[in-house]
Amino acid sequence: MENAKLGEALRMLGIGPAAARVYLSLLELAPAPLGEIGEAAGLDGPGLAAAYAELVDAGLASAAAEGADVVAPVPPAAGLEILARHRAAELEGSRIAVGGAFESFRRQRLAAYNDNLVEVVTGDAIGPRMRQAWTSARAQIRQLDSPPYFPLAGALDDALGTLARGVTQRVVYSKASLEVPGQLETAIEPCIVAGEQARVAPTVPVKLVIIDEAYALVSLSIREADVHNTMLVVQPCGLLSALLALFEQTWQQALPFHGRATRPAGLPPADRRLLRLLAGGASDEVIARELGISRRTFFRRLQILMARLGAENRFQMALQAQRNGWL
Repeated sequence: MENAKLGEALRMLGIGPAAARVYLSLLELAPAPLGEIGEAAGLDGPGLAAAYAELVDAGLASAAAEGADVVAPVPPAAGLEILARHRAAELEGSRIAVGGAFESFRRQRLAAYNDNLVEVVTGDAIGPRMRQAWTSARAQIRQLDSPPYFPLAGALDDALGTLARGVTQRVVYSKASLEVPGQLETAIEPCIVAGEQARVAPTVPVKLVIIDEAYALVSLSIREADVHNTMLVVQPCGLLSALLALFEQTWQQALPFHGRATRPAGLPPADRRLLRLLAGGASDEVIARELGISRRTFFRRLQILMARLGAENRFQMALQAQRNGWL
């Protein structure tokens, strides 16, 4: 693509002239030291820092390695999505133009710099990157979910907003997810009601979010060591294909956790939550705590549900509840 056309596309997206020159230099030279990029763009000092910060804020660039001066462009889908919302139809061509320019860069440079296939994101950078991921989703999000959780303000709103845009969301929750106090009621159930397709498994092999088939976010959380401040961003490669296959295998083996579109009349939300927790393998103590009731009240509700379903034991009750669309 001609530099003039790409510069005009960036201008329509709200990127200033100086930042546009830096972005063009990134596509030509990166990965490279920021000073070298600035020299090619005719910038240095505060001017270069401000222009590069503008690209980072727009989601078009990031440091290639933490603590290093080497910089590189990043897949522009998330940043362009945020900018394009403010400019709608007239910016669609510009979004495609910049995306095409990056793909040209990727094809020419990726073979020589294949270490960029996996990016390490740490600390405070994790939250914004995760929110960008939800914003950039076009068709489908696939997720394997388990504790510990990275504290992320607005995560539920992001998920609900993605579902409202018509993006398919398939999630396999681990049993441990259901046992986190309040997680089922405040985070999981609102998404299921909004249309999320959910399943539950005793465990999940890794904490994983796959955005379309474009890239994956892999958490390096380790419960025993309380390590939850490092995440990998995996670009299209053999590893991403393996993660896609891993998700689909886990999904097939998990128990469906979403009910029919038409709910049975007369089933209180608390009883549906009880059934879901039972299906997920939660203990009696956890279920009673999540429902805010005593164990005696829990057993009484359990007996009523078993009688209503004509079940003689919990296994039969789970089967009947699944058949009736109560889970």
